[in-house]
Formats: sequence, C-alpha cells, structure tokens
Amino acid sequence: MVSAILVSTFSFAQLGGNSTYAFMNLSPSARVTALGGNLIAVQDDDVSLAHANPSLLNATMHQQLTFNHNFHFAGIQNGYAAYGHHLEKWRTTFHGGVQYTNYGDLDATDVLAQVTGSFKVAEYAVVLGAGYQAYDRLSIGANIKWISSQLAGAQSMGISGDLGVTYSDTSRLLTVAFVAKNIGTQLTTYEEGAPFEKLPFEMQLGISKRLRYLPFRLSVVYRYFDRWNVLYDDPNAEDTTTDFGEAPTEPSQTAVFFNNFLRHFVFNGEFLFGKKENFRLRAGYAALLGREMSLENYRSLAGFTFGIGIKINRFRLDYGRMHYHLAGGINHLSISTNFREFR
Repeated sequence: MVSAILVSTFSFAQLGGNSTYAFMNLSPSARVTALGGNLIAVQDDDVSLAHANPSLLNATMHQQLTFNHNFHFAGIQNGYAAYGHHLEKWRTTFHGGVQYTNYGDLDATDVLAQVTGSFKVAEYAVVLGAGYQAYDRLSIGANIKWISSQLAGAQSMGISGDLGVTYSDTSRLLTVAFVAKNIGTQLTTYEEGAPFEKLPFEMQLGISKRLRYLPFRLSVVYRYFDRWNVLYDDPNAEDTTTDFGEAPTEPSQTAVFFNNFLRHFVFNGEFLFGKKENFRLRAGYAALLGREMSLENYRSLAGFTFGIGIKINRFRLDYGRMHYHLAGGINHLSISTNFREFR
C-alpha cells in the first residue's frame, strides 16, 4: 500500500500491514484531506462525505456531483467520483461512486535485482449507499462496496460495507456520529488456495461543533474505537531512552498511556466565510500519522494538513495538502457542482 512506500529507515514504525485493500482508507476528497484525512460528523451538501459515513446523506446532496484526484509520491495517484440523489417520499438519499488507485508501471526484477520487465498495480471500489432520516435529529445509513485489486497479473475481489449513525442538533450546532467501516471479506485471493486476508475494519466516533458567533466549526474524530493499543512494537527499536552520562531508563507507564491515547485522535477546524459560505479555510492534525511518520531528532510537519475551498459560479473548487513525512506531502484537488444550479 501507499504507506509502505513512505517508510524511512529512521522513522517510527507504522501501524499497518495487517489487512488487504488498505486503499479504501485513503481520503476521498480534498476537503477531507485538508481536515486531517477523517471527517465523519459534518452534515452538509458534500456528497463525498458519504464515502466514510453514509448516514450523512441528506436532501441537500440531491443531484450533487463531485470529482476528486490525489497526487501521491512516485507517480501513484488515487481518486473518487460520486453522485447523490434524494427521494423525498422515502426520506432517503442515495449515492454512488467509484474509488480508484493506480500505482503506475513498476519494475519487475529477478532474485539478483536485475530488471526483467514491468508490471501494473491498480485497485478499484464501486460504492453504493443510502441514508435514511429516521427522526428529526437522527439519521442512519449503509454503504456496500465491490472491490477489485490487480497486482502484477494476480487478481483479488472482495465485498465490504459501512454502517453509520448520525445525531444532529441544529439548535446547538452540534453533530455526533458513529461509524463502522470496511465490514466484509475477500471473495477471491491473489493466489489460489491462499487463506482470506482481513479487511481494514475500523470503528470511529466523531463530534463537530459550530460556534454560534464565529464562522468556525471544530471537529474531533476518535479512530480505532474497537482497538485500544495502536502503538507499534518495533523489534528493531530501542526499548529504553538514554541520557548522556546516565543509565538507560524505561519510559513511564503514564507516557506510554498518553502516547497511545493521543494517536487515536484527528483534530480539525474549518472557517466558513460569506453569506453562502463560498470561501473556506481548513486545517487539521492526524496524530497517528504524525507520530508514525516522525523522524528521530528532526522536526517535520508530518500529520499536519491544510487546504482551501472556493465556490465560483456553479462550481466548488477545493485543494487539500497532507504532510506525510519530512520528505514532503501530497496534493489533493476536487471539483463539484449541482445539476439543479444549471436549471
């Protein structure tokens, strides 16, 4: 997966490598990228948000169309395109989308590292989902995703789903959401007879609060609600810390606890300017990414994100940048529109 390519010899080891189809956890839009890579508790007209939380689907997404493309390192690219449609008599909003990741042409080598040719790697997911307004403040939703992955001629297919619940209190400008992502299984493996691999299942809890007298919304997402320990036990790393002239000391249990606890969080904020909120500034911090991609004895912006959004005429343009590592970051671009505005 993409994160495996970014590993540095001196970086803190990453949490990952335990599941297949990890590309499904990539950010679907520039807006989400700019807000830390996870946004599950904001309910507005952005249909791309339903990729992670289908219970965010609502009537304002009716006939909304979005295209998103992300430029990764080494020519790797991924994107997401989606469309939303609301049926008032059913109090239900539907959406469909396609998520894709293309790793480009890779060198094929023999055991002596001699190049013998090239091969392609690509992964796709077709997404269909629906969100139902159960009560005035409560909505529920579900996604189903058909997955196809091609790795150097080998192919695997799978199916997964997402379940979401969102509580929105418009009087308090408060939204709370809970999501279970990537519930599913492989249907076929890359190698015949190989055991099925796990999907990147994850539970998330999110909350957002818009300030009443300031055009600003704060959001916090708690990741891996189903798993407490997200620290990676690197067998090549030292288990102790050393000060000059002193014996090695074990890190305190309190330090270990807070190190692990903070890794669960994604913090972000969004300024919404203008009567119709046509100009937006965004920033976020993904604590897990920040810690995993940090380098010893070096400062970096790993885990920090920022972006901008502007609506011009009938089109909304968004840009998001996420810093993965001291070596640099990725750039995400989005364009969206609503067919109703053309009438």
